[in-house]
Amino acid sequence: MGRVKLKDLREMNNGDLIGKLSELKADLGKLRVESAKGSLRKDSGKVRYRRRDIGRVLTILRERGTKI
Repeated sequence: MGRVKLKDLREMNNGDLIGKLSELKADLGKLRVESAKGSLRKDSGKVRYRRRDIGRVLTILRERGTKI
């Protein structure tokens, strides 16, 4: 999964954003497991970007007043 663009996120409706949020959280969980096992050497920076992408989605949802 590539990086998430803010413009693309703002064009999504709330249902799609909630789906994207769950997808990003699942991906972050997988990355954290790989990191704990020690098999994530080359892609260790992806954890930071997934966390930021999750923050972007949450910020947009909160701006719209959506309860999660």
